[in-house]
Amino acid sequence: MSTHGDAAEDSTFVRTYTLTRGRTRPRHLLGLDTVLDAGPGRPGLGQVEECEEILALCLDHRRSVTELAGRLGRPVTAVKILVSDLLDSQALVISVTDAYDSDADADRRPTTHLLAALSVALKRKFPDAIAYRQAG
Repeated sequence: MSTHGDAAEDSTFVRTYTLTRGRTRPRHLLGLDTVLDAGPGRPGLGQVEECEEILALCLDHRRSVTELAGRLGRPVTAVKILVSDLLDSQALVISVTDAYDSDADADRRPTTHLLAALSVALKRKFPDAIAYRQAG
């Protein structure tokens, strides 16, 4: 039985623990699809190298929490904590613009056919789910 894999896993855990300074929850409510943009502030002193990487990625263009975690190769929870720190310093801001806001994006909007196919697939995958109907 090899302990090399266990040692590597422990090393990753310790690195993540130090990366977040032992914190396990972000101060801001962030979803996996929360889109972030560079803000006017700067990261605080003593913030980890990954904060600079997050900023560099978001300066390039808007990024979701999930994309940042994937590009950094870090657990989503750890990235949420770092993003929360950057939101506190206003180095990042949550982007609230509509992804389909302009007419230039009209060709990239999901079609009704695509949405109907998605609905059918979800109903097939989760047949016992309660259907949500908007009152109107």
